[in-house]
Amino acid sequence: MNKGKKVLSGLLAGVLMVSMVLTASATDIQGLKKQQQQLEEQQKDAKAEKSSLAAKVNKLNASMKQAQADIEAKQTEIEETEQELLMAKIEENHQYESMKVRIRYMYENGNVNLIQLFMESDSIADFFHKTESISKISEYDRKKLEEYQLTVRAVEEKELTLQSEYEKLQALRESLVKQQAEAEALLAEKSSELASIEANLSELETSIKNAEDAAKKLQEQNEGNKNQTTNNSSGSNSSGNSNSGSGSSSSTQVSKPVVSGNGYFTHPCPGMSYQSSYFGEVRQGIGDDRPHKGHDYAAPKGTPIYAAAAGTVIYARYSSSAGYWVVIDHDNGLVTKYMHMFEMPYVSEGQKVVKGQHIGGVGTTGQSTGNHLHFQVELNGVAVNPDLYM
Repeated sequence: MNKGKKVLSGLLAGVLMVSMVLTASATDIQGLKKQQQQLEEQQKDAKAEKSSLAAKVNKLNASMKQAQADIEAKQTEIEETEQELLMAKIEENHQYESMKVRIRYMYENGNVNLIQLFMESDSIADFFHKTESISKISEYDRKKLEEYQLTVRAVEEKELTLQSEYEKLQALRESLVKQQAEAEALLAEKSSELASIEANLSELETSIKNAEDAAKKLQEQNEGNKNQTTNNSSGSNSSGNSNSGSGSSSSTQVSKPVVSGNGYFTHPCPGMSYQSSYFGEVRQGIGDDRPHKGHDYAAPKGTPIYAAAAGTVIYARYSSSAGYWVVIDHDNGLVTKYMHMFEMPYVSEGQKVVKGQHIGGVGTTGQSTGNHLHFQVELNGVAVNPDLYM
C-alpha cells in the first residue's frame, strides 16, 4: 500500500512539473510571436521605404538622362555658334585685307592726288566722278567692316549666353549625380536592413515552430501521465498496487618652323605616338554617331603642335568642347583647327603665322578622353579630309 502511494505521488509530481513547463513554454511562444509581429511591422515599413527610394533613384536616373541630353544639345548649339563666329571673323579678316589692298593701291599709286587726278580728267565732271568713286569705295569698306564687327559681337554674346546655360546644365547634372549617389547609398542601406529583418524573421519562425512542437510533445506527455495517474489511482484503490511514472521538461532558445612632307600642309603633330581616329569615322561608345570631322593624333602631353600652313590666327582661346584651341585662316576658303591643347596657345588672335610654326602642345582639355590633337580642315566652312592637303 505504501509503495503504491509513493508511485502515485511521483506521477502527480511529474504531471505538475510538466504543467508548469507547458505554462512557461506557452509564455515563451507568446513572447516569440510578439517579436515576430514587431519584425513584420518593421519589414513592412522597410519595404515601403525601399520602394520609395527605388522610385526616387529611377526618377533621378530619368532626370540624369534628360540632363545629359540637354547638355549634348547645348553643346551642339555652342559648336554651331562657334562656327558662326569663326565664319564671321574670317569674313571680317578678308574684308579688312581687301580694304588694305585697295587703300594701298589708291594712296601708294597716287590715285587720290587731287592735282594729278584733275590733270588726268577729261572734264570737271570726270574729275568729280572719279573722286566720288573713291569716296564710295571707302564708304563701302567702312560699312562692310562695321557690319562684320556687329555680327561678330552679336555671335560672341550668343556664345556667352549658351556657355552660361551649358554651365548651369553641368551644375544641374553634378547635383543630380550627387543626389543619385546619396539615394543609391540609402537604397543599399535599406536593402541590407530589410535582408537582416527577413533573416531574423526566418530564425524567429523556426524558433516558434520548434517551441510549438516541443509544447505539443509535452502536452501529449502530460496527457499520458494524467491517464497513467488515473489508472494507478484506480489500481491502488482496488489492489493497493501502482506503477511508477516519471515526468520530463524542456526549454526553447530563441621653336624653329618644323615642316614635314611635300604637301601644301605640313603634318601638325609629327611627334605623335599613333593616329587614333580618322576623318569620316563613326566612333562607337562616345555618345555621338556623327562622322568624325578630322584626324586625331594621340601623343604625350605637351607634344608640339605646328601650324599646317601660313595664315592668320582667327581663334586662340578656350572652349568647353574644343578645350584650348587655335583656328587659322589660310585664305582661298581653307581653315585649319587644332583642338584640346593642354594650356593656352602660344599664338594670339590676329597674329600671322608661318608654315610649321610652333603654336601649342598636345593635351586633353574640353570634350576629350585622352591626350591627343584633333586636327580639322575646312573648305568654305565644310569639313574635308586633311589627307587631301598633306
